[in-house]
Parts: sequence; structure tokens; C-alpha cells
Amino acid sequence: MADSPSIEVDTTDQSQSPPPSWFQRHQDKLWWLHSGYALLLGVGIMWLGARNYNYLRVTVLHLGFIWLSSLFLPTLMSHPRLSERWAGRLRLFINYFNKNFYQQVLFFILPIYYASATLSSGNFIFVLLLGISAILSTLDVIYDRHLSVRRSLTAIFFAFNLFALINVMLPVLWSVSNTWTTRIAAVMAALGFVSLYHPFPHWIRLRFVCGLTAATLFVILVELGRAYIPPAPLRLVDAEFGSDFDRQTMQVAPALRDLEPGPGISVWGLTAIRAPLGLQDRVQHRWYRNGRLLWASPFYEMTGGREEGFRIWTVYAFPSIEPGMALRIDLRTEGGQLIGRAALPARN
Repeated sequence: MADSPSIEVDTTDQSQSPPPSWFQRHQDKLWWLHSGYALLLGVGIMWLGARNYNYLRVTVLHLGFIWLSSLFLPTLMSHPRLSERWAGRLRLFINYFNKNFYQQVLFFILPIYYASATLSSGNFIFVLLLGISAILSTLDVIYDRHLSVRRSLTAIFFAFNLFALINVMLPVLWSVSNTWTTRIAAVMAALGFVSLYHPFPHWIRLRFVCGLTAATLFVILVELGRAYIPPAPLRLVDAEFGSDFDRQTMQVAPALRDLEPGPGISVWGLTAIRAPLGLQDRVQHRWYRNGRLLWASPFYEMTGGREEGFRIWTVYAFPSIEPGMALRIDLRTEGGQLIGRAALPARN
């Protein structure tokens, strides 16, 4: 009897995918290396932002591209002719441009806010939040896998950064006072948030109601938290105390480095504010002794553009100087934003 032919059966799994390539195995490491490069590039942009405000005109186009791409990207990715593989590539392509534009905008305005903030006050919190936002824009893995894929996070991230840009751009380019700037920026941020979080392509009335409600809430939030927002680009460049004031030279003389305990003395406070040319605002001095408010001066009209800074001086007569007394002047805008502060200690 002849041997029956043997049949060999291939037991390998035909559905098994090919082994991942070198790039696929190390893509997370490569993205983190790119994030480090983006962070270093951001430091260079910060150097530019601290010296030249003209770039603010271009940042409007950057935020406009981010808004349009974030608005229409979900619609493009859900197109029936676009495969899942190409949809992922399209998201990465758009994200690459958005991240770069965010980095250029945020790292540019960060030193402007830093110069206007006061380290010992609450408005430095805003600078920290802006710094965190700038760093997040450089972290490819976090942005691509979380910020860009969740509509709520995308809308919040865009709204905050839009507020920060508009809030510093209006005083610099169009000389709008800081009080009105924060309100306009709050409305723009609210509209940006609603447009990305609730597109409502067919519900025009509902979108209008949601936009109006969000704008109202944003304005209220900004009004209540105005003290936590630096009055960028206003900043304190000089502060001096003295026992007298020379109106011809506009200097205090003699200058005081501390207060000697004893009988009463009149103390003059002089502050210089750096502001862009054409910017006008109303500012005041607030005198404090040991942290308690003594007196608030009237509001003075400030005009920007002076190289040496716009100078404001006030005087307060102390009936006596106690040992260890702490004297402080806060320079504030009419809207309640702190521009800077100066302190004068007393000898023990």
C-alpha cells in the first residue's frame, strides 16, 4: 500500500502584525527630545519678548490659525473618505503647527507679564499659570494625547491663552487702558471658549445664549479677580523715599534708606512707571504702615512713552516713627491692579 502524501500545515498566526519599527519603539523618547528642543527655543523667544513688542502684531495670526484649525479639525477627521490612519496623521500635522504657534505666543508675552508682576503679591500667580501653559505647549506627548483630543481641555487652554494675549496686546498696539483691556479680553476669551467647546452648527440661538452667558461669567470672574492679573505692560522701574522733594529736578532729597525712630516726619514717595507711547491710565499711591492702609491718594492721569518713566509723587506726614515700623507704598491702577510696591523700614 502506497504511502499517503503528507500535508504540512502552517501553524503560524497569519493575523500577527509585523514587529514595530525602530521609530515606533522609541517615538516617545524622540517626542520628549523634541520637547526639550522646543523649550530651549522658547527661552530665545522670551529674550525677544523682553526687548521688542512689535512681534505682537503677528501673534494675532498665530492665534487665528489655532482657533480655525481647532474648530474644523473634528469635522475633517470624521470625514467618511478619511481613514483612521490618515485621520491620526492629520491630527499630528495640525498639532505640530498649533504647538509651535502657542510656543511663540506664550514665550513672547511671558517676560512682559513677569516684568509687570510683583513677586510678593497675588498677581504673580497669573505669571505662574502662564508659565505652566507655555511649558505644556512644548510637551508633545501631553498635548497630542490629552489637550488636543479633549474638547473641554482644548477650549479652556485656548481661552486662557487668548485672554493673556489680548490683555497685553490692546494696551501696546491700541493704547487701551488696562481696566477696559481686561474686560474686552474676557469677552474674547469667552467667545473663543464657547466656539470650541459647543460649536452648535445648527443651533444658532442656543450658541448665542451660551456665548452671552459665558461672556458674562468671564467678565464677572475677571472683575472679581482683577487684583490677580498683572497690569501688563505697565511696570515699576524706580521708587524712592525722601524727607523732601525737589520739583525742578523731580527727585527726592535727601533720600531715605530707613526711618529713624523719633518725632514726626513728612515722607515723600516717588515712583516711575514705564508704559508704551500713547497709553493713558489712572494710577494712585496707597500708603501702608505695618500692613494696614493709612491713606490712598487721588488718581493721577498717567501718560506712557517717557524713557525715564512717568513719575508720581505723594507725601504723608507721620506724627511719630515707632521702632521697627514698616512703611510701604503700593502703586495701583484705577482698576485695582498692582503695578509695583516699595518699602521703607524703620530702625529698631
